[in-house]
Amino acid sequence: MFQEQKIPDQPRILTATVGSYPIMDWLSVVPSDQAKLDATRVVFDIQRQAGIELPTDGELYRFNTNHPDTNGMIDYFVGSMSGICTRLGKKDWEAFSKMDSMGFRKKPAGVVTTEVGEGGLNLYEDCAKAASVAGGPFKFTVTSPYMLARTLLDKHYRNLEALTLAIAEVMAEQVADLPCACLQVDEANVTGKPKDGALAASAINLVLDQVKTERAVHLCFGNYGGQTVQKGEWRLLVDFLNALHSDHLVLELAHRPVEDLDALRHVDSRIKIGIGVVDVKINHIETADEIARRIEIAEKRLGPNRIRWVHPDCGLWMLKRSVADRKIEALVRGRDRYLEI
Repeated sequence: MFQEQKIPDQPRILTATVGSYPIMDWLSVVPSDQAKLDATRVVFDIQRQAGIELPTDGELYRFNTNHPDTNGMIDYFVGSMSGICTRLGKKDWEAFSKMDSMGFRKKPAGVVTTEVGEGGLNLYEDCAKAASVAGGPFKFTVTSPYMLARTLLDKHYRNLEALTLAIAEVMAEQVADLPCACLQVDEANVTGKPKDGALAASAINLVLDQVKTERAVHLCFGNYGGQTVQKGEWRLLVDFLNALHSDHLVLELAHRPVEDLDALRHVDSRIKIGIGVVDVKINHIETADEIARRIEIAEKRLGPNRIRWVHPDCGLWMLKRSVADRKIEALVRGRDRYLEI
C-alpha cells in the first residue's frame, strides 16, 4: 500500500520542486533498476529533509543509461509510443530542419509513420515505483502533448493539430489513476508560439480532465546550459493560461523581468499561481532574504491569496548536486522567513 497522497493545507504558501534533479554519479557509473530506485529514494529524502511539501521523484523514471546527459523529457515518451520510428535517416533530418518547428533542434525526436498508440508507455508503473519510496505526497510530471508533437516529423497525420490531439489521447489514458498527489504537465514550447495557445490548451486539457488529484501545468521559456530557449512574454499567454483546466500553475519568474508579474494579475482567480523564486540558470545560491523578497514583491503585484506555491523556475538537472541541494534549502528558508514561521 502506498502512503496517503494528500497535499497539506498549511502553510498558506507551499514549497515544491518542478521536476528533474541532477543525476547521481554513481547511478551513471553502475546503472540498474535497483540503483535507479535507490536514487529516487535519495532524491525524495533530500527534499523532505529540506522541508519541501510537494517533492518530485527527480524524473529519474526517465533515466536512460545510453543517454545519461539528458532527462528524457521528449525521448522517453516518443520512444515508447507506437507509430513513431526513432531510427532516423538523412532525409528525415533534412525534412525536419526545413520545418518551422523547434529552431534550437535540428534532429527530430522521431518520425510518425502510422497512428500513434500506447506502445510500451506505462506511466502507472513508473509512478507506482516512485510512490513506493516517496515517503508521503509527491508530484509526478509528464511532457505536454503539444511540445511532443512539435519535435516530430509527421508523415502520417500531416497536420499538427491532429497529431497533437492524438498524442493527448494516448497520454490521457495513462494518467487517470496515478498514485500521486499531483500530476503536472510540462510545456516549454508554446511560450515562444502563443498563436498555438488554443491548440496547446486543448491537448493539455484532454490529459488534465482525466486526473483525479491536484492538476498543475508548468510553463517556462526553456533552459539549456543556462540559456533561455524561447523568446516570449507572459502577457501574450494569459488567454492560454485561462483556458487550462488546471488547479495551479508553475511558472518561471525568477529569471524574468519583474514586470512579467503584472500580466499574471489577469489569470482567472480559480487558478492558483505558483511562482519561480529560485533561478536555475545560474549557480548563485539565493539567500533566505532574497527568496522572501521575491515572494513579497510577487504578492504585492498579484494581490492577496493568489500565490499558493513557490518553487524553482524549472527542473534542477543541469546544476551540480551541491548547488541544487542548497537552492532547495534556500527555497524553504526564504518561504519560512517571509511567512515568519
